[in-house]
Amino acid sequence: MDLRVFAVLLLCVFCSLLGVGIVSPLLPLYAEAMGASGVLLGMIFSSFTITRAIVIPFIGPLSDRRGRKLFLLIGFGGFTLATLGYVLATAPLHLILTRAVQGATAGMMLPIARAFIGDLCPRGEEGRWQGIANAAFFGGFAMGPLIGGPIAEWYGYNTAFYVMGGICLLSFLLALRFLPESKSRQDGGGSPSVTDSFRLVHSNGMFRGLTSYRTALALGRGCLMTFLPIFAAYSLKIGVGLIGLMLAVHNLLRAAVQPYFGGLADRFNRRTLVVIGALSHIAFFFLIPMDYTYWQLLVLVAFGGIAAAIAMPAMTALYTEQGRTSGMGTAMSMEMLAMAVGMGIGPVAGGLVADAINVPAVFYFSAAVQIIGIALFYALTKGYEPATGISGRRTPDIQPND
Repeated sequence: MDLRVFAVLLLCVFCSLLGVGIVSPLLPLYAEAMGASGVLLGMIFSSFTITRAIVIPFIGPLSDRRGRKLFLLIGFGGFTLATLGYVLATAPLHLILTRAVQGATAGMMLPIARAFIGDLCPRGEEGRWQGIANAAFFGGFAMGPLIGGPIAEWYGYNTAFYVMGGICLLSFLLALRFLPESKSRQDGGGSPSVTDSFRLVHSNGMFRGLTSYRTALALGRGCLMTFLPIFAAYSLKIGVGLIGLMLAVHNLLRAAVQPYFGGLADRFNRRTLVVIGALSHIAFFFLIPMDYTYWQLLVLVAFGGIAAAIAMPAMTALYTEQGRTSGMGTAMSMEMLAMAVGMGIGPVAGGLVADAINVPAVFYFSAAVQIIGIALFYALTKGYEPATGISGRRTPDIQPND
């Protein structure tokens, strides 16, 4: 493990996701002030993930053949430039276009960063290092609301957007100056084409199971980030600052416990940890639509952050295992594609539910989808043999199902 490269890479992604986190508590209310309905609000969030989903399948296999750094630089740079669209927007359509452009550039950032980290991970320690990486990733996103909420409340939305742009620019400069080139080091040589990447998802039980739950989990996350601020604002009559604090607590706890659960993923059955995490996260969603004081809801949201963290290092470690034979860029692109599809569908589907029923119903809908996702994961990954982890022995890769 090259610790210097690992640290620089984490710092770059931390800065970019810090910028994204600044927007998260602001965008729903910013869009509503422009007259966005529930469906338009969902489209604003989904446009980011839809364009990211279009880009991701091509970028992973390309990075396996041509290296990672160029795609990272394009992603960090484009992400920075796209932030100007928030300042210039005057209607919901402008926000949809801005998010679409930013989503396309983000498609060159997170999957390649994850693949870069996967290249660095020693065998049997995938959970540990991916857990640390997840902590940095989620930590950046978690710190954003602590900055964005107060800045927007005291100095206006545009100031918060400019701060986001400056932080994203820092990540580009760090990557340009300090990151070396990296190419895939998967077993067996060669890397699959884009077509072969999709075939892997359909032929491999572990890929199919991971994709099923990763998509469902992302759908839930998309609904949560879109509609929790609205639920809290209208049910508790609180401002954007307190909403930002609530989201920050959720995401900071989600980040802080990632290394711990990453260590568990190297010592215990990774499949079992995914199931336990999924059930805890589903319980959190069922508990949201009730009557709370602000502090009660804050405690529940904190629990949700821990629940969301249980499964993530184990899932990422499982993707890393598969990346050693399929190509790390390809494997991580499959993870990010599943996440992008879920995040793209979630806010729009949640918006339809909110318009047809009400906002609390969105959380029940999200829980139901996650139940289906984890059931598919459990059924499709029955052949998984647990890793023994850091001791050196490695879990055999799941073979394609007949």
